[in-house]
Amino acid sequence: MQANEIPAGYMQDAQKRLTPVEMIDPIDLERNDLVVEMVNQAKALKKQLIAFKLSGMGNIEALLELSADKYNVKMGGKKGNVSLTSYDGRYKVQRAIAENIDFDERLQVAKELIDQCIQRWADGVDSKVRVLVDHAFQVDKQGNISTSRILSLRRINIDDEQWSQAMEAIADSIRVSGSTTYLRLYERVGDSEQYAPISLDIAKL
Repeated sequence: MQANEIPAGYMQDAQKRLTPVEMIDPIDLERNDLVVEMVNQAKALKKQLIAFKLSGMGNIEALLELSADKYNVKMGGKKGNVSLTSYDGRYKVQRAIAENIDFDERLQVAKELIDQCIQRWADGVDSKVRVLVDHAFQVDKQGNISTSRILSLRRINIDDEQWSQAMEAIADSIRVSGSTTYLRLYERVGDSEQYAPISLDIAKL
């Protein structure tokens, strides 16, 4: 018997203790069977969804290549977002490619410049700007900074050379660390022009 193998007629609890099956309360056995069965079904569904996504992405790419061939165009790798609609307009499939953005050390330079601006402006600074800056540089429980909040600072129009330097430092600190591809499916709502997403999120079903 291998070190991690559970002997026949025994079950292992959360503390790694072995208990004879006949000594376990029947309701505990029923609960265990239900949980294990549902998790195994979910794992099987996950594999099917992964296969569905990979197949769908490949088919979309093949269709794009087919369209390009018609016009003697050579596609150079994946090209951003694309929306495909069924002939009757009832269904729509979208492939969306979102870039993953983070920041290098120059973001801390930008933060220092912004702090110097606020200190220099003292009471003259709009309280809303101070709140926006503090909010933008807050980190979540994982220690990550919100990309959208940082980039929102660049939309604040302040006529100040040091502030402009800070905004330039933010722009220079942006790095594209990769991309995430999404596959979204929609169905037309009745005879309207609106589409409702076909959710594959079990929590939203």
